[in-house]
Amino acid sequence: MKLISYLQRNGREQLAVLHQGKAYDMNSLHKDLLFRMDLFLQHWDAQYPLAQKALQRLRGNLLPFTRGIAIEELILLSPVPHPTSCRDGYAFRQHVADARRNRGLPMIPQFDQYPVFYFTNHQSVQGPGEISCMPDHFDKLDFELECAVVICKEGRNIKAKDADGYIGGLMIMNDMSARTLQTEEMLLNLGPAKGKDFATALGPYLVTPDELQHHAAPCKAGHTGTCWDLEMKAIVNGVEVSRGNLKDMDWTFAEIIERASYGVTLYPRDVIGSGTVGTGCFLELNGTRKRMYSGAVEQWLQEDDTIELTIDGLGTLSNTIVKESEHYSILKLKKTEECLQTND
Repeated sequence: MKLISYLQRNGREQLAVLHQGKAYDMNSLHKDLLFRMDLFLQHWDAQYPLAQKALQRLRGNLLPFTRGIAIEELILLSPVPHPTSCRDGYAFRQHVADARRNRGLPMIPQFDQYPVFYFTNHQSVQGPGEISCMPDHFDKLDFELECAVVICKEGRNIKAKDADGYIGGLMIMNDMSARTLQTEEMLLNLGPAKGKDFATALGPYLVTPDELQHHAAPCKAGHTGTCWDLEMKAIVNGVEVSRGNLKDMDWTFAEIIERASYGVTLYPRDVIGSGTVGTGCFLELNGTRKRMYSGAVEQWLQEDDTIELTIDGLGTLSNTIVKESEHYSILKLKKTEECLQTND
């Protein structure tokens, strides 16, 4: 099942299911189906089976008076418009190893011992469309090619062997990153924060695990949980810049959920990202090119650039970079030694 959230003309969020390129409002398929994603996830155990039966009737042409809307006519939101939280993992060994190698660092052994994640700004989650950026964001502005899952059932101390049952669906995630801001703050061993909190794009739709069963792949040796054999790619201004596969996750979503829920309750609408696939951002790509070729020129996102992230079975998430008219810069607010002496 493919689920979308879109904005109606009256400004109300609407949950719909996709069928043959058209969106069918969930509450038009059955009187007991709820019309918003937050409500649907909150009552998952009752709503999801009901939605499956309604979709079967739609596919069987048993709902002749139900009308769909072409998805191209809709203003799409994030499939989960208001996550209760948003964590992002660090699951692909290739990305971590390459990024460290490009900085002249050995692979960190702790990566293979336990999964990690950070919290990003769940209030800055958006769907397809324009991403507004401030001047400082354009100082090494980057995309990140990722997948994310949404939690559909409340749980605490969830074991990895059971964690796949808490996944309501998968969607594409673009963890936008302002690398200069990120680098500065992480020199103080805290973050990422301002380098990440301005935008995280999700979409275009949420795909339930049952629809991806034929893509299920075994996880890596010593790990627990489902992986999915889904090709991933990133295209910037019509040019492919990155390609990977979701099955290359070393840490599974199940294992990340196990760690995230240790002593903590996870709730429906909590979103968890995979972290960047190998080659899945300019930071890694630039570093690799510079290491291999002297004189290599760095590439970063610019105003009016379009980023298209595609994952097999999950669609294409398209965003365009827009420059805000505000000229305010926090990078220029840095205190210098000269400034501090002046203030003394």
